[in-house]
Amino acid sequence: MTLRYSVLASGSTGNALYIETERAKLLVDAGLTGKAMQERIHQIGRSFEGIDALLVTHEHSDHIKGVGILARKFNLPIYANAKTWDAMEANIGKIDPSLKFHFEVGDIKQFGDIEIESFNVSHDAADPMFYQFAHDGRRLAHITDTGYVSDRMKGVIRGADDFIFESNHDVSMLQMGRYPWSVKRRILGDYGHVSNEDAAIAMSEVIGERTKRIYLAHLSKDNNMKELAQMSVSQTLGMRDVDLGRIKLCDTDPTVPTSLVSL
Repeated sequence: MTLRYSVLASGSTGNALYIETERAKLLVDAGLTGKAMQERIHQIGRSFEGIDALLVTHEHSDHIKGVGILARKFNLPIYANAKTWDAMEANIGKIDPSLKFHFEVGDIKQFGDIEIESFNVSHDAADPMFYQFAHDGRRLAHITDTGYVSDRMKGVIRGADDFIFESNHDVSMLQMGRYPWSVKRRILGDYGHVSNEDAAIAMSEVIGERTKRIYLAHLSKDNNMKELAQMSVSQTLGMRDVDLGRIKLCDTDPTVPTSLVSL
């Protein structure tokens, strides 16, 4: 069985990713209520029974809202780095110590037949990190919630077969929108979120010969649109001589999971 995955939810209202192989089932983040998380995973024909681990990227509510209830209801092991554990424990309720595990930045861990490497991102959280998943010679890179994509990040994810890549906002929409200046400054800063254009520039520098899919993720509901993100990213990639004929740009959604696809 190849690695298969579905973006269960993506956006400011909640984020979650499901990954499976023949020997492992994983969840990255649980940013919806426990009930909503169960509904999403049922929509792709799966359940929380038998999931090996829930990996947490950082403590913001749109990534941890359902962590506590899922851990308690399904006896689900939770992995996060030490600073993230400290930052989120008060918000997820009591977790049995037997379900608490550490996954530090830069670690590489094996879950069944999936090798997972964690890496830092630049975001206004205690110690935010994302993950790259490797199985049978193929890689899925997952990177959102970062104000910029550093050379170090690019070095980790470069050449992945598939990407789940933040394309958070259109700069003009954000600048003219209703948010107070303090929020706009946060989003535009080095510890905020990457814009459509900046995301595409970073993509152009990590796309490899085997890259076939890029999911545009964590779109702002107020400062972006799927069509605009697709257009902006396509235009920027084209200007940087990326062959769009062989790479599919895919949408994600805050309310509808993507279909399970094989890496």
